[in-house]
Amino acid sequence: SLNLNELKTMDYLLLGLFWILWCAIHSGMICLKVTEYLKLRLGTYFRFYRLIYNLVAILTIIPVISFGDSIEGSLIFQWKGYLLILQILLLAISIFLFIAGTKHYDIFQFLGIRQIWTGKSHSVITKGGELKTDGILSVTRHPWYLAAILLIWSREFDLSVLITNIILTLYLIIGTLLEEQKLFYEYGESYRKYQKKVSMLIPFKFFCPDWN
Repeated sequence: SLNLNELKTMDYLLLGLFWILWCAIHSGMICLKVTEYLKLRLGTYFRFYRLIYNLVAILTIIPVISFGDSIEGSLIFQWKGYLLILQILLLAISIFLFIAGTKHYDIFQFLGIRQIWTGKSHSVITKGGELKTDGILSVTRHPWYLAAILLIWSREFDLSVLITNIILTLYLIIGTLLEEQKLFYEYGESYRKYQKKVSMLIPFKFFCPDWN
């Protein structure tokens, strides 16, 4: 029979596997080859795809989060003392990035509702599908991805949360790269010029314009 340590190890392995599966499904559903194939096959019905994608993401992430929360473990890292200042700073930056992003992104486009209304689908989640490069988008090309990464690392964590954070961080970076492919595919050289001026996530180029 398995002892408690072996059972706990299996729980952590399962948690990692569940997150990897969720990330693979989530990323696979929005990769360029899949979306372009579905556009051809679904025709006008493709306007429902973003909404379905969001619903699938939510419904499948709930059991993964619940399983992770069910694993009891000792804290590995705790924000305390002067580190609380850093935690507050990370949270503040995350909130700022999310709010600043809403000035350029269309929440109805993000949810998949506007596509149903208009019958149009764009690689960017702006209202008209235009490429915007001002405001927070002149600091980082993907403020919501960066905000999500900062947010998940601003909490205290045990081993299950650490596993979750590592996998989700890798997923968000990979997701950003997939998004980059779609944006370049749609906007071509205009997006290439934008890439040269603004950093993908961490705004190195904003603070150091000569950064390559």
